[in-house]
Amino acid sequence: MQVKVLVYLTCLAHISCAATAIEIPSFGVKRLPFLNRQSHPQSPMNMPSSNGDSVSGGGPVHGDLTISDVLPKERRINIFASLTRDVASVTARLELAGGDANTTLLAPLNSAMQALPRKPWEDPPDDTSGISAARNEDKAAENLRRFVEAHVVAVSPWREGRKGKTRTMGGGEVWWETRDGKRVVMPSEVEVDAVAGRVGNGEVWVLRGVVNYV
Repeated sequence: MQVKVLVYLTCLAHISCAATAIEIPSFGVKRLPFLNRQSHPQSPMNMPSSNGDSVSGGGPVHGDLTISDVLPKERRINIFASLTRDVASVTARLELAGGDANTTLLAPLNSAMQALPRKPWEDPPDDTSGISAARNEDKAAENLRRFVEAHVVAVSPWREGRKGKTRTMGGGEVWWETRDGKRVVMPSEVEVDAVAGRVGNGEVWVLRGVVNYV
């Protein structure tokens, strides 16, 4: 039986928050907590915000913090940030301090998340598995994991180029290059809007779109 759940998507500070109603199976209420979570505006980080820290700038490194510490405080990406907390593999990595666990997190803007043709946990139109995420909690969770892990690059600092040498947690090949003075994540060709934070275990890059996760 279907139940209607309100998913509150917190928008930018100057835009009023909107609630979007989606139809999900009743199991989603229990097993997929992000469907019930209400996002609330957070206070700005005690560090340069993404509005003032361009990707071309250096920016201070807050070595005593981790990505998991600063991620919830950047309001422009809090839709994606809320999803990372529902993927155990990603949560664990973002909490680890430095070394081999250094990470570049590619966090899409709220506007990019809202523009998606389907929710991250929904099946793509050409899915032929025979299992519907709308009726199977494990399938929905797997779809969400695939989406989030496609935005976690397992290296930081992440140098330009290096095509064929860098992969995401989901196994996808990624690299970045400069175009007209702007960073562009390839091969999805997604422009980097800003660096929201530089911390002890990596960086948070704000994207104007999403990385191909299919």
